[in-house]
Amino acid sequence: MEPMQPMKPMEPMKPMSWGEKWWPDELGQPSSSGAQNNMRYAFFPQKHRLLIEQDGKLTSYDSGDHQISGVQQSGGSQPPSFTSQNGSVWLEELKKV
Repeated sequence: MEPMQPMKPMEPMKPMSWGEKWWPDELGQPSSSGAQNNMRYAFFPQKHRLLIEQDGKLTSYDSGDHQISGVQQSGGSQPPSFTSQNGSVWLEELKKV
C-alpha cells in the first residue's frame, strides 16, 4: 500500500459574473439585478438609479431613498413593482431621468 499523496492547493475563487453588461460604464456594478419575462433591471444605489430594459428600450429612473432588492412583476399589462426597504414601490412612482 502506497502512502497518500499531499493535496494540491486550492485555486482562488473567481469573482462572480454579473452576466452580460448592458448598462453604461459610469454607473459601475449594480447591487441587484434580474430579469423576468421580457424585462431586465439593474439597481445602482450609489447613483440612486434603477435601469429597466424592456423590449430593447433602456429607461433610467431616480430611485430616491429606495434600496431596490428585487422585482415583483405581475402578469398581463400591469407594470412591475419592486421590493425596497420601504416595501413595494411601483415603477410609475419613480421619476424618469
